[in-house]
Amino acid sequence: MTDFTKVVLFTDTDGVAKFRDETIPLTEGKPTSQLSLLQASGGFQLRHSPVGFASSFHCTTDPQWVVILGGQMEIGLQDGTARVFQPGDHFYSADVLPAGATFDDKVHGHRSRLVGDVPLVTMFVRGA
Repeated sequence: MTDFTKVVLFTDTDGVAKFRDETIPLTEGKPTSQLSLLQASGGFQLRHSPVGFASSFHCTTDPQWVVILGGQMEIGLQDGTARVFQPGDHFYSADVLPAGATFDDKVHGHRSRLVGDVPLVTMFVRGA
């Protein structure tokens, strides 16, 4: 049996966004096509961002899978950590604002930006 690595962008107990890896077992299907259990979703959106795209710090409003279809996307955290995602890469964005907190762009969330000279094309798949 093989496992699928789910990269998760989450809000830790201190209110700061961080990355962690989780394992999803591929227990279904056949040896030549291993599958996870069916996962629920609430729809998807496609986004095109032109060369030069960069966001300010923000939190995810609704947890969602982010799949990179074209270009490169860098996700930067408040502590200076950054990860670059290439076409075919994915992560689960769940760094929501902690309950009762007021957003502070010096503490909460992540920033995203396009890296390179190819437009960024992403697919967002909402959780159910």
